[in-house]
Amino acid sequence: MVENTVDHDLIEAIQGGLPLVARPYAAIGQRIGLTESETIRRIAALIQEGAIKRFGVVVRHHELGYRANAMVVWDVPDHEVSALGRCLGRFDCVTLCYRRPRRPPHWPYNLFSMIHGRDRQTVLAHVAHIVEVCGLEDVRHEVLFSRRRFKQRGAFYQLPNRVPQVGVRRRSAEQDLLV
Repeated sequence: MVENTVDHDLIEAIQGGLPLVARPYAAIGQRIGLTESETIRRIAALIQEGAIKRFGVVVRHHELGYRANAMVVWDVPDHEVSALGRCLGRFDCVTLCYRRPRRPPHWPYNLFSMIHGRDRQTVLAHVAHIVEVCGLEDVRHEVLFSRRRFKQRGAFYQLPNRVPQVGVRRRSAEQDLLV
């Protein structure tokens, strides 16, 4: 639970995404009155305490020229999921790889991986290469290409309301941009 003003300000500052600058933690810290190292330490502490559940990068692949992506689902023997997941995770084209429960009889798949490429043929070539390298020739799988994009954003935290400190004026994001 976030109970102090500094942590509240920090979560507000990062939940919209990190600034695209060389030292994003220094920029965030400057905005809320912390040093770069204090900002990093507070984020780590909030993650450790469970106040921040997820902290990672949201890559907008389409804007980077990757026009095709597919969820590749695998029907892997349960005792091999961890090893095969590690094999899949070694490839740069794989951005997500995780286990999910099967839903028999219509959904036998238990290992999911997201594969990106500049076009569909590239994605299919990546899948073929992964099948060969990871020894998945006899493993049932399906390549499910995305047909539409959804809004991508990081985690958003519902923070408790707080009483503003007397005599402290908060700057808006717009004011920060004008400075």
